[in-house]
Amino acid sequence: MATKKRITPQESSSLEVVRELKPTQALKVRIDDLKTFQPLTDNQKKFFDAYKRGDYFVALHGVAGTGKTFCAMYKALEEVLDKSNPFNKIIIVRSAVQSREIGHLPGDVTEKMEIYQQPYVQICDTLFGRKDAYKRLEEQGYITFISTSFIRGMSFDDAIIIVDEMQNLTFEEIDTVMTRVGHRSKIVWCGDYRQTDLNKKKNDMSGILKFFDIAHHMESFTRIEFTVDDIVRSSLVRDYILAKLRFEDTNT
Repeated sequence: MATKKRITPQESSSLEVVRELKPTQALKVRIDDLKTFQPLTDNQKKFFDAYKRGDYFVALHGVAGTGKTFCAMYKALEEVLDKSNPFNKIIIVRSAVQSREIGHLPGDVTEKMEIYQQPYVQICDTLFGRKDAYKRLEEQGYITFISTSFIRGMSFDDAIIIVDEMQNLTFEEIDTVMTRVGHRSKIVWCGDYRQTDLNKKKNDMSGILKFFDIAHHMESFTRIEFTVDDIVRSSLVRDYILAKLRFEDTNT
């Protein structure tokens, strides 16, 4: 009668690693998994057209709920997952300077950063119809999330860089991000100067408007302005933002 081979602790550990890796390999995200979305508003179409045209320095600016980040992620994933394109990764950049925000959150740096990635987890869930899409894309090396706190000295080649919530970057941070753009890369900025969370009393001023003033001197710069007519999140959000804009107009 044959006896079963005894598994050593080292072999057992290796088998556990294999068991953990197999589901990940089986659940890879591919371009065929990406749902097809058409622009819902005129300004969303302007961005789709600019992207198709090959514009590589684009700013999507305007009120909340207009799909700026969603559109940027969708078009970037379309390119990165297509092997015929030169881009091999998406770099998502947001500001989380320790002295301003990140230091007050619990956990180590990785845990602190997770909260800032939730919007992109939700977007990828919608784009692929699976809740693990963002995690799988990270594992496959298609998406990297980084804070402006750790970006100095880096260079991003063959990448699509999405700078989100840019109104929360100081001009020094914006300047640092802009000078990270390497060979064969493009950059898309998303934000709205009205939504800045920076504390002006601490001289933590948003650099978005100064940046736009500089960028407008560059022929490569494309800025698309999103208005209340582009709000797609919900009718309630549209009504609220309209009321807020009226209030601000009458009280300034």
